[in-house]
Amino acid sequence: MSAAARAGFADLVSPDVLAAYRDGNERLAATLLHRARQRQRPGTAEWAILERLEGLLWIAVQREVEGTFALDRADRLLDALAVRYPALGYPGLEWLDPDDDRTGGAAEGAG
Repeated sequence: MSAAARAGFADLVSPDVLAAYRDGNERLAATLLHRARQRQRPGTAEWAILERLEGLLWIAVQREVEGTFALDRADRLLDALAVRYPALGYPGLEWLDPDDDRTGGAAEGAG
């Protein structure tokens, strides 16, 4: 497992992903995560971590089907590799929290 996977998950995520998400461009954020995942070798912890983060992003923006499938793929691999799951409360990933001000406001306005 790489140093990034051992040390944390934030190193795998470009600051551009965070900027796109905070600017309300969830599709761009998901695209950037997808591209970062494609640069990883399938079957690695890095690939699974980025897949899981993309899934969390989809769930945070109420695209539960895509998010659930991504989490399923990622979690099976992370379990097999015995790697801790990146979660919404993980340092550096607070931006994926569906209850933060930006996403909470978007969810309220969507109804």
